[in-house]
Amino acid sequence: MVTIYRFPAVRPAPGEAQAIAAVPYDVVTAEEARAIIRENPDSFLTVSRSDAELPDLPPHDDRVYERARDNFRALIASGRMKKDARPAMYVYRIRQEGDTFIGLCCCLDTDDYRTNKIRRHELTRYDKEEDRTRHIDAVKAHNGPVVLLYRDADHLFSCIESIISEDKKPDAEVITPQGGIHQIFAITDTTVLDRIERRFRDVVNLYIADGHHRAKAAVNLADRKKAAGERTDGEIGRFMGVLFAHERVRIHGYSRLLTDLGTYTPETFLAELGKRYTVTPYGKVDGRGYNIRPHIACPEKYHVMHLYLEGKWYECTRPIDLSAGPLDVLDVAVLQKQVLEGMLGITDPRGDARLQYLGGARPVADLERLVDAGKYRLAFAMQPVRVGTVLSIADAGGVMPPKSTWFEPKLLSGLVIHSFD
Repeated sequence: MVTIYRFPAVRPAPGEAQAIAAVPYDVVTAEEARAIIRENPDSFLTVSRSDAELPDLPPHDDRVYERARDNFRALIASGRMKKDARPAMYVYRIRQEGDTFIGLCCCLDTDDYRTNKIRRHELTRYDKEEDRTRHIDAVKAHNGPVVLLYRDADHLFSCIESIISEDKKPDAEVITPQGGIHQIFAITDTTVLDRIERRFRDVVNLYIADGHHRAKAAVNLADRKKAAGERTDGEIGRFMGVLFAHERVRIHGYSRLLTDLGTYTPETFLAELGKRYTVTPYGKVDGRGYNIRPHIACPEKYHVMHLYLEGKWYECTRPIDLSAGPLDVLDVAVLQKQVLEGMLGITDPRGDARLQYLGGARPVADLERLVDAGKYRLAFAMQPVRVGTVLSIADAGGVMPPKSTWFEPKLLSGLVIHSFD
């Protein structure tokens, strides 16, 4: 079973959440973060993306992390953020586009990560691991929650949902520009907290849905502290997560962007790709959507992806090998083997600078814009994986290629912070 912990969170003072709350650090570029900060200097991006405030410095310069620390301390010193007086757990509710998501915010043990009670399904990228490790160490806080899933065999979702009745006023509420409503409810009643902890004792495993790098960074930091002879049996040995029932989240594909075509021209690239996939011009795409709808009949029998190259979309399909294992049958695994490695020589999807990723909750038009602007030569838009498939792969000890999934909801940063200073 996994262990969950109460903790006294650092949170926005009453009336401050709308100004402070920010999108996750990894869904915006430095340029986008800089524009948000310029418009709203109170944004928590000043902490989570302090590199945006220091464009003349390398993004991993020591001064970038020091700036994050100083900005976080300034928010607390000004009284705009405060640490709760006693340990609690927090219900995080999101309402967006007709959906309601309800998660439990608590702390988790890094030992449960090491022993695989907290399971992963994706490889992390070394550079991003190190960035978040240094960030957490400098700020002395986990300021971005890890999103985890649990199999809800014992009606845990209903138990958590019952804590926040419709007439209960949230401790913090933020309305996003897209109209989503994010609410935080602090749970301090010890009887309720005891009941939640008892119910979660029957949960055998948790599954990381979003935040693989944040979780690994927390483990890395605890390991380094232990190696240095410091104690890690307290808050430094824990990290913050928000737990959701696995059937009550949504999942999108995760797009790939490539900086070059290697030795190919657009014409020879399409010709070689045609030896591995059936490549068909797609026609018009609704750029407002997240995933491109397949044209092919019975798409469940095929690997399907969409290529954007030289201002045109192509649908690329390939029959699924029914004898393949659960990992080899994934669209992203086939793309990696057949195209990224087989054609372009990208053998390390975690570290090759030619390969970048764009989350599936960004509209397809963003892929077109990035390629048309010359920042990338081509883009692959991927179809979503089923949530049950992700959990089954994690249970089997399999590891999906980096950035295989984009889970919704995406949680805001700055609403609940786990500090260990």
